[in-house]
Amino acid sequence: MDCRVVVEAAVPVYDVETEDEAIRIAISKTGEMLNPDLNYVEIEMGSKTAPNGEEIPPAFVAADEALVALELEMTVFNVDREEHASRIARKEIGQLLQDIPLKVLEVTDITDNANIGAEESLEEQLDVDIESNADEKSDDLLPEFEEMVDEWHTRRAVVSLSCWSDRPGSRLKCGENRETVFYHRNQYLSHVTTRSAISRL
Repeated sequence: MDCRVVVEAAVPVYDVETEDEAIRIAISKTGEMLNPDLNYVEIEMGSKTAPNGEEIPPAFVAADEALVALELEMTVFNVDREEHASRIARKEIGQLLQDIPLKVLEVTDITDNANIGAEESLEEQLDVDIESNADEKSDDLLPEFEEMVDEWHTRRAVVSLSCWSDRPGSRLKCGENRETVFYHRNQYLSHVTTRSAISRL
C-alpha cells in the first residue's frame, strides 16, 4: 500500500520580530535542511487552534526568538501498514532535521486514488488513440470516394459521341441519335449519344 504522511515540526527561529518573518525564515531553513535528499517533501504552515476553537498563528514570537509549527508532507510507497509508513516518514525526515521535535499528525492510504488516477489516464489515452485512428480512416476513405465519383462522371462523359456542341443546352440531331446533357467538373458538356451506348453505362 501507498500512504501520504503528514509530520508536524517545531522549528526554532532566531533574531525575528514578527510572526510572518518567523514563518518565512522557518520554511526557508527547513527547505535547506531537507534538500537535496528529501526535496520532494512538501512544506506548509501548520494549523493551530486555541482551546475555544479559534485559529491562532503557527508562530510564537518572544524576545526576538520564535517557534514555528510547520507541516511536512511526504508519500511512502509499498508498505504493509500505516504504522510502518509513519515510522519510515518520521525516520527519513528526522535524520535531516536534527534537534527539531517531530510528531506524526496524519497517515492516509492513497493506494486506491493512485489506481483510479492511473486507470483514468489509461482511458483518456485510449480515447485519444481511438479518435486518432478514426480520423485517419476518414481521411483515407474520403479520397477514395472522390475518386469513385470522378470515375463515374468520366465514364458518363467518355461515351462514343456521334456529335457534340460547345454551347450548354443546345440540341443537335445526327441520324437516329439524340442528345444527352451531362455535368462534369463544373462544366456543361452537351453530348449526342446512342440509346445503346447509354444503356451500357
